[in-house]
Amino acid sequence: MSSKEIPLKIILGSKSMARRQILSDMGYNFTTMTADIDEQAIRKAKPEELVVALAEAKADAIISRLQSAASLGEGHDAAILITADTVVVYEGMIREKPSSKDEAREFIKGYSGGQAAVVGSVCVTNLRTGLRKVGWDQAEVYFYEIPTQIIDSLIDEGVTLNVAGGLMLEHPLTLPFVKEVIGTADTVMGLSKALTEQLIQETL
Repeated sequence: MSSKEIPLKIILGSKSMARRQILSDMGYNFTTMTADIDEQAIRKAKPEELVVALAEAKADAIISRLQSAASLGEGHDAAILITADTVVVYEGMIREKPSSKDEAREFIKGYSGGQAAVVGSVCVTNLRTGLRKVGWDQAEVYFYEIPTQIIDSLIDEGVTLNVAGGLMLEHPLTLPFVKEVIGTADTVMGLSKALTEQLIQETL
């Protein structure tokens, strides 16, 4: 029996609209919570280690909040918690969310006519058994030249400040300048469907 045939109660530990859309497209019903951790306090040299550590830290923070709520009599009946993290790797450097519009502009200018790698983790925790499975996936994105006016429009909107490396693949201004994706678009957008499904199955 697949996990979709079991009425799973899922919490998605993310405020990302892209992750919400992806999990909804996978056919799952879920509620959302945010972890509110200090991501800058967690540092790892390798991108795959960083995204795994951040996804696990988000899970730990949400579980702590759920346990606090339970001690106050505010029980939850969710079975599965899904958390995730994504970074962009450009010329060997790890890029997280831009700290300013100037940094976002610098990021996007760098992608123009070039390429970037996206490394994303998924952490699935069974809240009833405590079993946790975590993994990561990677994709590469190749770009055509991105006109300055397009970059300006993206920066003015401010949306690039909310995504790793300022890279919002699905944005209608960005998409026409994506030459090729090696890997899956959902990995670039923040939640690998295949990895998420695999980890859900493994934790049940």
